[in-house]
Amino acid sequence: MALPLILMLVAVSLVRADEDAYIGVNIGTALSDMPHPTQVVALLKAQQIRHVRLYDTDRGMLVALANTGIQVIVSVPNEQLLGIGQSNSTAANWVSKNVVAHYPATNITAISVGSDVLTTLPNAAPVLVNGMKFIHTALVASNLDRQIKVSTPLSSSLILDSFPPSQAFFNRSWNPVMVPILNFLQSTGSFLMLNVYPYYDYMQSNGIIPLDYALLKPLPPNKEAVDANTLVHYTNVFDAMVDAAYFAMAFLNTTNVPVMVSESGWPSKGDSNEPDATLENANTYNSNLIRHVLNKTGTPKHPGMAVSTYIYELYNEDMKPGPISEKNWGLFDANGEPIYILHLTGSGLVLANDTTNQTFCAAKDGADPKMLQAALDWACGPGKVDCAPLSQGQPCYEPDNVIAHATYAFDTYYHQTGKDTEACDFNGVAAITTTNPSHGSCVFPGSVGRNGSLVNITAPSMNSTSSDSPGSYFYGGAFACVLMVMRAIIWSAVLL
Repeated sequence: MALPLILMLVAVSLVRADEDAYIGVNIGTALSDMPHPTQVVALLKAQQIRHVRLYDTDRGMLVALANTGIQVIVSVPNEQLLGIGQSNSTAANWVSKNVVAHYPATNITAISVGSDVLTTLPNAAPVLVNGMKFIHTALVASNLDRQIKVSTPLSSSLILDSFPPSQAFFNRSWNPVMVPILNFLQSTGSFLMLNVYPYYDYMQSNGIIPLDYALLKPLPPNKEAVDANTLVHYTNVFDAMVDAAYFAMAFLNTTNVPVMVSESGWPSKGDSNEPDATLENANTYNSNLIRHVLNKTGTPKHPGMAVSTYIYELYNEDMKPGPISEKNWGLFDANGEPIYILHLTGSGLVLANDTTNQTFCAAKDGADPKMLQAALDWACGPGKVDCAPLSQGQPCYEPDNVIAHATYAFDTYYHQTGKDTEACDFNGVAAITTTNPSHGSCVFPGSVGRNGSLVNITAPSMNSTSSDSPGSYFYGGAFACVLMVMRAIIWSAVLL
């Protein structure tokens, strides 16, 4: 069976407007107790994170990521940019050592040349474009230029007059660099990597930007920001900044380079002068961001166009210099414990960064009832799930519908297999969730905590009814068992 379609699983091209966006995660290493690469990868796999961005090409990480299928962006660190940007052979050696030596076992999909070079290392700006070109030339020589794209992350602070977005333009002093960068991205079919931080926009606005607008919270129509030139409404800073980048590129005659957000997030803790760097706000922003990116709406200027985004970041980095907030952007601490549990359980098939092993396998909302029934029959037959609790009068009989009964069978099978992610798919009608489907006296596997008490019990959203008759889900009689086995034989080939 295929892996469940949960957060960050969609393996798609970044440059196709008609394909799905995905969420990735940046992995910084400024930790006093940095986990071993195998521990990092174990966390990624446990959380179903399928896209990561590294700030270097650490060999241990690249080896640990091999044969996982995780898509990886590697980086030329800023301190290596001068050498690579001045020497074609240095760039070729870098690609040979850090990319060719690991590909395709390690699924490298892009190379970011430097990071925020124009704003943090302006003296390297003259060689940035050459560095990108030299890296790309080395990829061409290795016949990898179609599989691996080259770009450079830019700070959104380079975009001036960013609201309304239709008036946005890149800082003109950087045009001698921006124009060739955009020409390179366009000619190679690559994407603009943009670092978008609504937290800083909010902090620097002196109260002009409302907090809810920065946090991607739903706004009433009268609170939305309106671009006076286009009459387009904006409900959040994130969309406005992405569209500002599109308008700024168009101002430089570039209209077919997609934006990929290489960094975005919100700190969970800050100094006394950063009162809005809180756990709740970080949770709210990242939860809303994940939903927003994965709902495929795109931005007001480009509705439906993928805006794949990498959350900053996987771990809190206690060695980062600067204010307290700089150390507290992570989803996890160095031990792999979540800083907070994302507010995502209501949306179903997405990461909730809960490492307490409270995961369940549930039927997908909207799944075809006949496919659910076939999967249910298989689980209760060849899958060897004890479906007696689904019989009439038993604890899990109610609610009496295929979604509820299938969820019980799927989750039982999932736990019987040791919570193997491949065991929660059932031909695409099931997926892993952190929402506990237990209800009343119907206790699902995995619902009992270490002390024997029930944990995280929530009412299930399984009240929909199926067009099939209730009698289809009774497993007590001999005839029903025979029917179930017959169905299982017919469908097992489909499901497996």
